[in-house]
Amino acid sequence: MKPKFKSGFVAIVGRPNVGKSTLMNQVIGQKIAIMSDKPQTTRNKIHGVYTTPEMQIVFLDTPGIHKRQSKLGDFMNQTALNTLGEVEAVLFLADASEGFGGGDRFIIERLKGIRTPVILILNKIDKIEPEQLLPLIEEYRKLNDFAEIIPISAMHGNNVNTMLEQITKYLPEGPQYYPEDQITDHPEQFVCAELIREKILLNTREEVPHSIAVTIEDMKVEGNGVVHISAVIFVERDSQKGIIIGKQGAMLKEVGRLARKDIENLLGSKIFLELWVKVKKDWRNQDRVLKDLGFHKNS
Repeated sequence: MKPKFKSGFVAIVGRPNVGKSTLMNQVIGQKIAIMSDKPQTTRNKIHGVYTTPEMQIVFLDTPGIHKRQSKLGDFMNQTALNTLGEVEAVLFLADASEGFGGGDRFIIERLKGIRTPVILILNKIDKIEPEQLLPLIEEYRKLNDFAEIIPISAMHGNNVNTMLEQITKYLPEGPQYYPEDQITDHPEQFVCAELIREKILLNTREEVPHSIAVTIEDMKVEGNGVVHISAVIFVERDSQKGIIIGKQGAMLKEVGRLARKDIENLLGSKIFLELWVKVKKDWRNQDRVLKDLGFHKNS
């Protein structure tokens, strides 16, 4: 007798910069969530869809839970915590190479209040010695009754298949929510904007990364099959605009060159990418601007 199809939603939570987006991209097999070594890279819930003949898991990569410093920070924390009541299981991702920290304790306290099974994923095991792992597992085990504890390396794929097998135990029988070849439910414009933002994060430092937002103003296919994309990069101050553009436009050109490669891989088409930089003063603390940029409280 053929086993029945299983499906469900699984949230990935954790401190900023523990590898949530890296894990999502590793599972899906394609870049849909941007990666950077800077905290708070992920701002919205990113839905990644993993499908096999037996099951479908819809992963929600949530913003890193952190001490808020702006209304945008509030939005990000609330988005992450709201997700936990909507899912079949929660993956609590922790960085094994950094050991247990106060940020982990902060999240664990919030996880204790939910009924959803919580699976502890100890990431970056490739960066520690094997004998360090068991004491770390014991430290976490004392703090919460985790449904499973699974050490992995999201970057290299170590033990990720074991993690997927364990998640299956918590999925109910259910429908296939998305076609088998669909890997995200976000529109292409959203992913394109995120890929542009990733290249800015990679090429800037200090105050610039968290002061930027990217929107796609126009996206259309020309007669020759080339996709024409016009995007606006928003910053909070004139000085930041100068940094993004760079000397004689060098920074903006480099951002465009790197983003174009990833977007062409995503769309499977040649693209013409046009980038503009605009100043929106203190946009991270203005409700109306946050809404215009897609940061909705109920998302």
